[in-house]
Amino acid sequence: MPVDDLRSGTWVTYVGGRATGLRLRRCRIEVTAGPDAGLIRDLEAPVIRVGARRGNDVQLSDAKVSGLHCEIRLDDRGYRLRDLDSTNGTFVGGIRINDVYIQPGAQIAVGSTRMKFEPLGESVELEISERDRLGGMLGRSVKMRELFARLQKLAATDTTVLITGETGVGKELAAECVHDLSPRAKGAFVVVDCGAIPPTLIESELFGHERGAFTGATASYAGAFERAHGGTVFLDELGELPLAMQPKLLRVLEAKEVRRVGGQKTINVDLRIVAATNRDLGVEVNRGRFREDLFYRLAVARIVVPPLRERKEDIPLLIEGILATTPGGEGAYIAAETIDLMMKHDWPGNVRELRNVIERAVLLAEPPENAAQLRRSPAPQPPPRTDHTPSTTASSPDATMTVPVDIATPFKAAKGNVVAEFERRYISKLLAHHDGNISAAARAAGIDRMSIHKMLHRLGLANPGRDDGPPTFDISDATED
Repeated sequence: MPVDDLRSGTWVTYVGGRATGLRLRRCRIEVTAGPDAGLIRDLEAPVIRVGARRGNDVQLSDAKVSGLHCEIRLDDRGYRLRDLDSTNGTFVGGIRINDVYIQPGAQIAVGSTRMKFEPLGESVELEISERDRLGGMLGRSVKMRELFARLQKLAATDTTVLITGETGVGKELAAECVHDLSPRAKGAFVVVDCGAIPPTLIESELFGHERGAFTGATASYAGAFERAHGGTVFLDELGELPLAMQPKLLRVLEAKEVRRVGGQKTINVDLRIVAATNRDLGVEVNRGRFREDLFYRLAVARIVVPPLRERKEDIPLLIEGILATTPGGEGAYIAAETIDLMMKHDWPGNVRELRNVIERAVLLAEPPENAAQLRRSPAPQPPPRTDHTPSTTASSPDATMTVPVDIATPFKAAKGNVVAEFERRYISKLLAHHDGNISAAARAAGIDRMSIHKMLHRLGLANPGRDDGPPTFDISDATED
């Protein structure tokens, strides 16, 4: 990407076919009208936030501007302007927008303020790692290697880190990297899932409690902050933390001290807090569901883990890594045509979805005689599109199933087809492994014998035909102990 092409916020430099650098364009925001007319900010950040509160890259005094009003994200596609659910909205060319790409020179209106956005010809180089693995994270893409470099740099500090990203991208793995590469690596890494703990118990889990503090408190209990003394607390799903608990968390961040529920004394703690969320906390602040002061205190350093659809070049490496850690996956491979299908899928569940697909493939695959390789056939292709067929009817990349995903079929029926196919393959392989012995198969699967009988009958395996797929059984051929 030439430096004088202002349409892109970032671009990559290559040497010998390998990415060696990532550049970020500097940008200028000039306030042309409103209380802050004449204000100019030259910025060099992948995310530029605009709002009325301290901590924004562009702080405005306009009373009609929300504390966190909007943001501009710089990427290889351009400049993405996004409203953060502000009270009075964000406008481009007189049109209220929610999330759009803007052109250089765009005129942006927030409240009574008018701003001009201009990319500059100057750029800064961002560090990218030479590694394709960091802790449990894998990636050869530029986005992941830039993430690795940021994680390594932040790990050496003791600053609070906020990790954001969609469900399934690997936010906990990123948090583990921050801890494992830090001077606190020998200390505890305590994980608290704020979304999985009932609101009535979250304070006790975080701060601990004294004996008799409430009904059921039969003994004193050290909370997560105490247990993490000398180490790191990872607050997963931070966006789910009850509003009433947020000032207490802010106190821990600022004073590094806790008080148990029902306790009288203050306990000093030496810890680092790393938090993660799939929520947009800027939006949550404007909706009154997250404290603004806590947001700015947590977001001292912000890490964004990219979704899998933005780094599809990492899929082959991820497949290798998943197979290597999946029981039965050692020495296996996924056929090239199946990988091609996977590369075309958007993976809304991200790496977690990919892992599930691979693990199902290993579980349901019919191994060759030498059991040395796992061969999969490509998934069925969707029917040709018509004017009435939405583009989302593409079949699943999960080549382990023979049931295509067709949105013309009602959800419950489509789900039932997939489940039935799974049950058919599972029961067939289970009985094959146990030489048709239903009792042994039932014990191994953790279900009763009658359930297997019913499943064989329901799935039409009482008088099955034979083909090249997984073995099937006539119920009359099966034996009991």
